[in-house]
Amino acid sequence: MTTTAASEASVPATAAAVVDLLNSRAYAIHTDKLDDPALAHTLLAPFGQDAGTIPPQRLDLVRGLRGNLMTLLTTEDPAAWMTFTERTSGAAFTQDFSTPGKVVPHQITGDTVVGGITLHVAELVANGTWSRLRICANHECTKVFYDTTRSRTRRWHSYELCGNRANVANHRARKSDH
Repeated sequence: MTTTAASEASVPATAAAVVDLLNSRAYAIHTDKLDDPALAHTLLAPFGQDAGTIPPQRLDLVRGLRGNLMTLLTTEDPAAWMTFTERTSGAAFTQDFSTPGKVVPHQITGDTVVGGITLHVAELVANGTWSRLRICANHECTKVFYDTTRSRTRRWHSYELCGNRANVANHRARKSDH
């Protein structure tokens, strides 16, 4: 198992679902995966999407949320969180405290997938793991990944691909300066 594969195995399911959603956007050479109905179902299933047809309005909502979440990864501006809050405000929840030591939120209004995304993001923020979501430092890549390192200093989604390329390019640049 490679280092990247081992670290991917330790990514919590909640984080993996959010990372997959963020990587569904069009970036580098990839097209928007939400344009493919089968891929859209797979990507949205962790957030509550059923097997039925995905309404275009839901896809629009998800694309908007995905854009907000990408902005949150690239800025520390509190206004970005306000935008996310406004976009998810239609999803309201009630809490169930009937199991001792456990709180289970139940969505009572709003789009179920938007609610699912909201709950996933809320869990990452509450657990202090939102900051582990990163964008690959390779500007030609920009894939989102979950940083599993203890020091939270991982820079590339894959050292074997992007990290090694960056190091080789830096080495060549240093050699050409001498």
